[in-house]
Amino acid sequence: MKRTFDISPWHVKTSQWAPEDKRLQESMTSLANENLGMRGFYEEGYSGDETLEGVYLGGVWFPDKTRVGWWKNGYPKYFGKMINAVNFLKMTIKVNGEQLDLAHQQPTDFSLDLDMKKGTFTRIFTVEIGHAQVQFCFERFVSIVNKELVGQRLTIKNLSDQPVKLAVETQIDADVYNQDSNYDEQFWNVLASEVDVHHAQLFSQTKPNPFGTPQFTVGMRTTTKTDLPEQGQQQTAKLVGNQFAGELAAGKSTVIEKRSLVATSRDFDSQAAIAEHLTALADKLDAQSFDDLLAAHSKAWADRWAKSDVIIEGDDAAQQGIRFNLFQLFSTYYGNDSRLNISPKGFTGEKYGGATYWDTEAYCLPVYLGVADQEVAKNLLKYRYQQLDGAYVNAAQQGLAGALFPMVTFNGIECHNEWEITFEEIHRNGDIAFAIYNYTRYTGDKSYVLHEGAKVLVEISRFWADRVHYSQRKNAYMLHGVTGPDEYENNANNNWYTNLLCQWTLKYTLEVLAEVDDQTANQLGVSADEKHRWKGIVDNMYLPYDAERDIFVEDDDFLDKDLQPVSEIPADQLPLNQHWSWDKILRSPYIKQGDVIQGIWDFIDDFTPEQKEHNFDFYEQYTVHESSLSSSIYSIIAADLGKEDKAVELYERSARLDLDNYNNDTVDGLHITSMTGSWLDIVQGFAGMRVRNGQLHYAPFLPKKWQAYQFRQSFRGRVLEVRVDQVGTHIKLVSGEPLTIDLAGKNFELK
Repeated sequence: MKRTFDISPWHVKTSQWAPEDKRLQESMTSLANENLGMRGFYEEGYSGDETLEGVYLGGVWFPDKTRVGWWKNGYPKYFGKMINAVNFLKMTIKVNGEQLDLAHQQPTDFSLDLDMKKGTFTRIFTVEIGHAQVQFCFERFVSIVNKELVGQRLTIKNLSDQPVKLAVETQIDADVYNQDSNYDEQFWNVLASEVDVHHAQLFSQTKPNPFGTPQFTVGMRTTTKTDLPEQGQQQTAKLVGNQFAGELAAGKSTVIEKRSLVATSRDFDSQAAIAEHLTALADKLDAQSFDDLLAAHSKAWADRWAKSDVIIEGDDAAQQGIRFNLFQLFSTYYGNDSRLNISPKGFTGEKYGGATYWDTEAYCLPVYLGVADQEVAKNLLKYRYQQLDGAYVNAAQQGLAGALFPMVTFNGIECHNEWEITFEEIHRNGDIAFAIYNYTRYTGDKSYVLHEGAKVLVEISRFWADRVHYSQRKNAYMLHGVTGPDEYENNANNNWYTNLLCQWTLKYTLEVLAEVDDQTANQLGVSADEKHRWKGIVDNMYLPYDAERDIFVEDDDFLDKDLQPVSEIPADQLPLNQHWSWDKILRSPYIKQGDVIQGIWDFIDDFTPEQKEHNFDFYEQYTVHESSLSSSIYSIIAADLGKEDKAVELYERSARLDLDNYNNDTVDGLHITSMTGSWLDIVQGFAGMRVRNGQLHYAPFLPKKWQAYQFRQSFRGRVLEVRVDQVGTHIKLVSGEPLTIDLAGKNFELK
């Protein structure tokens, strides 16, 4: 396997100048602070094809009109997408009149370094430019202390024996396009700009839309500090900037510092308020040096790592994988704003539109429960509650009662227009219900489930009760025309996972209703007749099962397919989604990601070892893992079954999915929501962590290639440290009240 980046426990770095992999390198060196972020593109510009100059702002998006050949009732009116923001990183650099552009100059001594410990991205290279040898060092950080701040520092060293003429322009450029769709359109209108000796400021607004969604106003202010003489300012219709120029003596260096501040109408109600905030913040930060700002940022990362670092001894590739995943996950979301969520690509690319998917509840929330304060996970639940009105609209558009939470959204309204996914992949409603249960089970906190959560559960249950139909022939309730997590099986009847979540949600909602107080019960207004109907569905839900194989059948037609294992597919036809037609994929038995196995993972203690093994052995042979969300779930079930080699193999795929570009698609951006999988594989898989009746249980094993692994875990106001090595398992209570845990079937009290 070709590796673009070196194996390094704390760094993603390379010394390869590989322009053919430039977009891959940009994805891998993305930085963000959950409020804003960008790909690792070159601020000086790159005129070659292999680049995506992407800057993205959390919660700032645009509704793109749905375009289909034949309109069907129920289609959403628009497809929402996080648009490429105005480029405030831009610098134009000239040496002896020649512009720096690595599409034209050949760099030597080239290096890229994403420092995950400190949260910085550094590029260093030397080029012959303007008949001179010059070294450039670009440093960048996106502050996790000041959410509006991005810092850049450029050090230029003249390696020639003659002085050079140097010109640098630090700019804000609104002449930007999206790559994913409507690439011939632009989405930003410049409202105003201004510039003085060392500052530039530009205000822009998303263009009007006909859908009643907000127009976002964004203000950007840059400050440049340099010893180069100031040469004037730039100001055109879409660009504003500062110009500096001077002579750089032989062997000497000069430094240009650029600080950018970004504020939006998400936080301020007018352009004037944004401007006032940016000015005040710039004045405050001007009193601090670049090194001070960077040090505060790096210390904040150190604090995050102290709570959540996973240490692996004896396997640097595995160590790099888990740290890279946690770094990018925390960069995308750290729970500081309940209005924000976790998109599958985060701030690293435009695929999936930057919106919220069911990935958050299914895969991300379990990790945040273990690595962050309890309030972080609670904010993820509140995000859905705050968008309940939109979920009513989605259900009503399908002619159904209750609430249908969207497959893809920014504001609660469904904004994705692939029929087989948007309108059939309704298991997401059950995943959101399960997240409420998962939070409550793990934290012991019932304050949400007995109030806001109860409302969400009731409205989801009303949807399920209307969506099912009763089969007289089988004397059972069914769900036809659905798509499960396995999106290579569309428009199926009785997807086992979807039916299971429907049944479970109704059952759990009835249990919660038995606990809510009278005031909440009155507000919810669930009648005795409703409860009776829900109970009837629970007791008579159809769950496909094959007695001969002792497996839960993915859907009614799955076993009628040509059941040839993945091992029979020629290697040059994988991944299927890049080689086969969609028709051929849909007719095949091949599974994109865990479906039945997803359900077994959700309710892992509810199935016998034999049930788990029979289903794992049957479905694993047909699973191509072409979803980034797949391998981690199979790894956990393999570990649960004692299939250690398979569990480790699948962990390695999950941990290094992007680092090794397994699915040949990382150029489009990182797989942020699936990055949770490597933590889940270690904690739930290798360490066997479960929560049963409010008690933590562990049943660890040590992978053969590893000397040890260690992680910290938050649980009900405590922080535990778990270490598994060749001697055994060591668990200590780092902070919090005493706690009794179960380790391999024996109780131990931690003090």
